[in-house]
Amino acid sequence: MHYIHIRAHGKINLGLDILRKREDGYHEVKMIMQSVGLYDKIEITLLGLSSTDEPEIDIETNLRYLPSNENNLAYKAAYLLMSEYKIKAHISIKIKKMIPVSAGMAGGSTDCAAVLKGINKLFNLGLSIEKLKEYGVTLGADVPYCIEGGTALSEGIGEKLTKLPDMPPCIILLAKPPINVSTKFVYGNLDLTKIETHPDIDGMIEAIKAQDLKGMVSKMGNLLETVTEKEYPIITELKEMMVANGALGSMMSGSGPTVFGIFDSREKAKAAYEVVKASGLARQVYLTDGGDGNERY
Repeated sequence: MHYIHIRAHGKINLGLDILRKREDGYHEVKMIMQSVGLYDKIEITLLGLSSTDEPEIDIETNLRYLPSNENNLAYKAAYLLMSEYKIKAHISIKIKKMIPVSAGMAGGSTDCAAVLKGINKLFNLGLSIEKLKEYGVTLGADVPYCIEGGTALSEGIGEKLTKLPDMPPCIILLAKPPINVSTKFVYGNLDLTKIETHPDIDGMIEAIKAQDLKGMVSKMGNLLETVTEKEYPIITELKEMMVANGALGSMMSGSGPTVFGIFDSREKAKAAYEVVKASGLARQVYLTDGGDGNERY
């Protein structure tokens, strides 16, 4: 095998609770993660042997402002496995970004996860999903989830995953406003002492198990909205617009700024898509659905 093609699916958070700030600076979380149908395309090609004792890794993306060197998480993922297993090869990694960048949808983490899985398959390393997740968490807290995908409860700093049944069937409207949100800023300005109400993550799990879409949506909540919405009112505008146009519920994903709406019919979702698109509040607007997040070769 000299070439592999992988879909790297984005994610949304159906529920996001922050339990405490740990002594190491990380936050203890309790989240429901969900893969969506929107994905980046990753192509890995074996070009030959490395000209040095180190792996040679070429990175190419369709967005000029993304790093094409060792600062790219995809590069780090490939280098980690290739150096660990002494693979002295020259590879090319091409990334076609479709997931909005810096959007709360784990775009970098899912590309990283896809490369870990791709290198594993390309070089027949035979690593299990659990072993790949062990490598993944050293590169980012969301990477283990992105390796597994689907619907999952995420705890700890994001590395403790419990597989859940698939979310109830629905249509998801995604809208990323033309702003970039610093995850560091959001977590740095989160004051847990002032939070009185936390998302009902356990209640959401029960609704998912019962395949109760409306019950699931009624439990949606994201503690980080308390910071991001105050700083960027456009997020509130998008949420209200989606609900006014037929969404059962709408919420910000991760630390933002992507907003998603959950719809029980494609017709309602299409109509809302047109309204959001015409509003100019978001440059990147997509209709998709939930997915298992598994790679497609």
